[in-house]
Amino acid sequence: MEDTPSGAARCGPGVEMVRVVAVRCKTWLIAAFALSTVVQAAEISQSDIEFSRVSNTFLEGYLAWRPQMATDLGFHDRDGNITDYSLASIQTERDRLRRSAEALGRLRPTELNPQNRYDLQILRAAVANELMRFESLDAYRANPMTYAGAIDINTYLKRNFAPFEQRVRSIIRIERSAPVVFEHARRNLHPSLAKPYVETAIEIAEGSATFLERDLVQAVGSLEDPVLRREFEEVNQRAIQEVRGFAEWLKRERLPRSHMRYAIGRSAFQKMLREGELIDLSPGRILAIGLAELEKEKRRFAEAAAVIDPSKPPIEVFRQIQKDHPTIEGLIPDTTRNLERIRQYLIDRNLVSIPSEVRVKVKETPQFLRASSFASMDTPGPFETRATEAFYYVTPAEKEWPKERQEEWLTAFNYYTTDVVSIHEAYPGHYLQALHVNASNATVLEKIFTSYAFVEGWAHYTEQMMIEEGFGDTPGKSSDSLESILSRAKYRLAQSDEALLRLCRLCVAVKTHCQSMTLAEATRFFEQNCYYEAKPAYQEALRGTFDPGYRYYTLGKLQLLKLRDDYQREQGGKFSLRTFHDELLKRGSPPIRLLREQMLQESKIWPHIL
Repeated sequence: MEDTPSGAARCGPGVEMVRVVAVRCKTWLIAAFALSTVVQAAEISQSDIEFSRVSNTFLEGYLAWRPQMATDLGFHDRDGNITDYSLASIQTERDRLRRSAEALGRLRPTELNPQNRYDLQILRAAVANELMRFESLDAYRANPMTYAGAIDINTYLKRNFAPFEQRVRSIIRIERSAPVVFEHARRNLHPSLAKPYVETAIEIAEGSATFLERDLVQAVGSLEDPVLRREFEEVNQRAIQEVRGFAEWLKRERLPRSHMRYAIGRSAFQKMLREGELIDLSPGRILAIGLAELEKEKRRFAEAAAVIDPSKPPIEVFRQIQKDHPTIEGLIPDTTRNLERIRQYLIDRNLVSIPSEVRVKVKETPQFLRASSFASMDTPGPFETRATEAFYYVTPAEKEWPKERQEEWLTAFNYYTTDVVSIHEAYPGHYLQALHVNASNATVLEKIFTSYAFVEGWAHYTEQMMIEEGFGDTPGKSSDSLESILSRAKYRLAQSDEALLRLCRLCVAVKTHCQSMTLAEATRFFEQNCYYEAKPAYQEALRGTFDPGYRYYTLGKLQLLKLRDDYQREQGGKFSLRTFHDELLKRGSPPIRLLREQMLQESKIWPHIL
């Protein structure tokens, strides 16, 4: 699909803007911002010119400090580079972010055209989120995970955006940086760090070293140039030593002095909500909403289970349907077939437009990603023009595992849960959202800067929306047949299980970071409220210590449901789900409050999520 990164749309009736581009911008930035339209100079205000100058300058510096992000987005002029993690560089970037925030704060939205007014708010939220990473989260001094996975060359293996030898040369350049990266890490990190951060960083570093030692070597095995191969082998061996050395250093120097003070506190938590997602609700109010929704979802879970077998406890009914899963050999073909059925359901029910006929390719998760991935989407960046394939990765049971372990793994891929995950990841979740953004006239800023609550909220919303719209009938059977009624109940049970997990994340995030909930207490909360076993419950609780943003799955979904209700109220008899979804998806992935202002006539009705 051809990318359209121009920014002429949504400037108001009959108004088109030329973006002013700084001369010092790189070629890709000029191409991304320049428009072919010609307008009268009187239509460009001084404030619009200043916004273009500030945003262009910011974006150039933002990606220059984050070259690996630029590669992921599809800009390849910085391939093979890595962030400078020296304290001086970190301080310079933090100061640049502060200056950008101040410059954006001086701009008056009322003096900008509608498009720039919208983009200004997106950019302000993006800068605020980045500043919180430097300040409230102290990612470069307090979090060793920042460095544990820094030698990240996955994109160069996954995506064929350049000849293989050229990508290997980029990998070599990145791996050459390993000694400097980990020297900076040792200097930067505080003497005493949060224990969950240290333990997780050790796990990440050891996994990264194994990947470089095994999977990367195997992937580069087809390299024909003997000179380049020897260079790679030498550099890769040194990088492996450096990554393993960092893990050992953490065990020796930081783990014995670690602590359990990982909560960011109420003030920082609320600041993340207010400035990063424009959510003006207190943590207490959010927790109250989360706990109320959790009880409602438990009742939905029980009601769905009762349709299937009223004689058993709900969790036993769920465990029973988990036994209905594909074989090891059938996992990929079954997922592919069902994914096409989900896509066709969207078309048949006219639920959302599909901007491209290009299908997602369902593949086994690459070996080097299996330790951390159950199922995931690998969608090309919005500016990628070569490696444009999209892959839906599903992690199979390993054939060398004992039969009992294989069976346990495959229960998670029961047909009902797998379809719900496919809805979340592909259609109409993450992949379809990306298709809409790429096909839209969204500006460069809208394509680069995304809201956690929107991206994950949309994917989670689609799970519920599809069930509400009747997805799950037994093929070949009428919707009122017993087979279809039971099938829909099983899908509702599987989707409810996913919702319970996300609601637990929301509640645990607030309790952990604002109410001193311990890791052990958080683990029990997951066990008791989304029926997880001890090990996965602990992993979810552990994630909450360093990812307070995982609350946004549920918050985003609730915001979108509220927006849909208000949009339907305004549209009256003209309302259709397809129109709502298409309008929603063409505007980038901004904080959802901004979508309310764009999509609703009464844009001020934003006192609460519910």
